[in-house]
Amino acid sequence: MRILMLSWEYPPVVVGGLGRHVHALARHLVVLGHEVVVLCRHEAGTDAVTHPTTDTVVEGVRVVRVAEDPTHLLFEKDLVAWTLAMGHGMIRAGLDLLSAWRPDVVHAHDWLVTHPSVTLAEHAGVPLVATIHATEAGRHSGWLSQRLNQQVHSVEWWLANRADALITCSSAMRAEVSYLFEVEPADIAVIHNGIEPRGWRVSASAVRSARLSHAPAGAPLVVYFGRLEWEKGVQDLLAALPRLRRAHPGARLVVAGKGVQAAALVEQARKLRVRRSVDFVGHLPDRSLVACLAAADVVVLPSRYEPFGIAALEAAAVGAPLVASTAGGLAELVVDGETGLSVAPGDVDGIVSSIRAVLANPAAAARRARAAKSRLATDFDWRTIAVSTATVYESATVREHPALGRPKIATGNQFRLSEI
Repeated sequence: MRILMLSWEYPPVVVGGLGRHVHALARHLVVLGHEVVVLCRHEAGTDAVTHPTTDTVVEGVRVVRVAEDPTHLLFEKDLVAWTLAMGHGMIRAGLDLLSAWRPDVVHAHDWLVTHPSVTLAEHAGVPLVATIHATEAGRHSGWLSQRLNQQVHSVEWWLANRADALITCSSAMRAEVSYLFEVEPADIAVIHNGIEPRGWRVSASAVRSARLSHAPAGAPLVVYFGRLEWEKGVQDLLAALPRLRRAHPGARLVVAGKGVQAAALVEQARKLRVRRSVDFVGHLPDRSLVACLAAADVVVLPSRYEPFGIAALEAAAVGAPLVASTAGGLAELVVDGETGLSVAPGDVDGIVSSIRAVLANPAAAARRARAAKSRLATDFDWRTIAVSTATVYESATVREHPALGRPKIATGNQFRLSEI
């Protein structure tokens, strides 16, 4: 098949969970014999002079990276306007692409590429498949109080209802998408994210170096890695640290990642009087991150909201003992007592007791880590995921789409639609 994917993330531009998903899926579809073109973007804040549109083949995938127009728009301050401008650039580049090449399917990854994806699928007369990686309501615990939240939600609703086929990365996300966007759950395919089998081993010397860097006195080492956003729950892990240190004097925490909550988390650590016990290391290069995870006594993923939880797979690939919340997809990835220990989202006491349980019985923690690692090659193999995705493509057909009005948005919590 000829597949046109649209994504606002594609390595090396924004290497988040979505970008890694699209990158791996595209490459494995190519290995299966499909022809894949990814329409994506350059770094925000660039323009056509510094970063002109490029059309290259990387790892078998044709990557068309679109230049930004001259408008002075900032992703952080003008999100909707910036997204529309990005979509406009993608549409122009996509129409130029379609003048000599026609896809069999268009695959949109998340709401930011809704406008160009709908336009190009309609122009080509082919099915539109959409993967909903997360929702605005989910990220804000059901509250769409601000104008921006409502705008994003309405675009997500449009994409979910306009697509000819829908994919989510977990059963929890299927239920969420079905409920929020009024789509039949039977019409949504669940296809998990995967993980690459290579690149998860580092030398013993690198692990020792990481350990000496972050816990030189040999005290327990706890690691969090991921985006620093409210929904990731890092604030709950910080809140647990003073109690953990009373039980395990000298225990240290590494927080690896970037995000809008970075400054607030540093300030929280100061207020809790544990700032000297926390290393905020920012975004770590892959090899440094793997060494840090391998050096950890326990990796904690305390998410309040998690559509999938690819970090849990990465911790398993390294062989690190894991404590994770039951938020969203994490509840499907971590089997409590078998592949890790689970806590309820926001349960600070549960975080403390689970970390203490790992530290108290390293042998049991190691057995759980081995069980988690053994699942990766079967349950989360990218080739299998690519085959499943291609099956969705092959069965998708262009449906009739009536005109859509604006969705109604609850005045209260979107997950409790009692007031419209």
